[in-house]
Amino acid sequence: MPTTDWTRHHVLSLADFTSAEYDTVLQTAASFREVLSRRTKKVPTLQGQVVANLFFEPSTRTRSSFELAAKRLSADTLNFASASSSMTKGETILDTAKTYLAMGTDIMVIRHKEAGVPSAIAQEMDRLGVRVSVLNAGDGQHEHPSQGLLDLFTICTLLDPDYPRLELLKDKKIAVVGDILHSRVARSNIWSISASGAELHLAAPPTLLPKLFADFGKDRPGKLFVHWQLEPALKDADFVMTLRLQKERMTAHLLPSLREYHQMFGITRSKLQLCKPNVKVLHPGPVNRGVEISSDLMDDPEFSLIQTQVTSGVAVRMALLYLIGTSRA
Repeated sequence: MPTTDWTRHHVLSLADFTSAEYDTVLQTAASFREVLSRRTKKVPTLQGQVVANLFFEPSTRTRSSFELAAKRLSADTLNFASASSSMTKGETILDTAKTYLAMGTDIMVIRHKEAGVPSAIAQEMDRLGVRVSVLNAGDGQHEHPSQGLLDLFTICTLLDPDYPRLELLKDKKIAVVGDILHSRVARSNIWSISASGAELHLAAPPTLLPKLFADFGKDRPGKLFVHWQLEPALKDADFVMTLRLQKERMTAHLLPSLREYHQMFGITRSKLQLCKPNVKVLHPGPVNRGVEISSDLMDDPEFSLIQTQVTSGVAVRMALLYLIGTSRA
């Protein structure tokens, strides 16, 4: 395992991550990726610790990935589902967190539809003076740090499988296309990619990409560009990340139709001809086939890294739990 002086107690956002912290996560995840390739895929690193997955909104990939990551580290896991919890009887979110604290939880993985809930729980744990760490698994339209890190890991390990590091993205062109307005994944990726010195191009219809996103790139090593047309974002791109249309978060009619969106911003083989010949495509999932990306392209391993992202997620979440869990000692 890489030596590290990691001191971060919670992981709530990537906005304040340092280059050293990114590299620590990437290289620790690379070590766990090797563990996951073995016949015996468990290590005793977090044996005796309790990881509680407190998911206040539905999730398949993230929740399963965190649960598997904790079990691969030999931690005990507790899983919370709001639909069958005492919250239906009036219990507050903080009371729920305190209940899991009383059960001996060491790490809380929090997902909630409202921005700021993981941070509020982390502040309450700190106020109580307990050594409980909080990991943000997605909060509203704020951030999704572990997804941003696994996307970064997926790209960096493609560029250097043995020694993934942030500097590999310097001078690469990365296009992020889709529902950026509602995407917490987009925000985490903006922070991580812009920290690398890469050229980041955001593309979406104006209703899904306000001008304010141009401010996200200020005072960052990389350059950020905002486009309301797809072509300039794709031209000579090394990587293309397409995002799901989050219809459940849209409170107004922001698009004429899904068909028109696919024609204008859906990623297809023909549109990838604008990119570099060895371009790779990512999507955080779940995917609306035939909307954000054509079905045949999604399933083509020559271009698609979507399944690789899922595999990367377990290694990266193992790394985060390990770094937080061992820093608690």
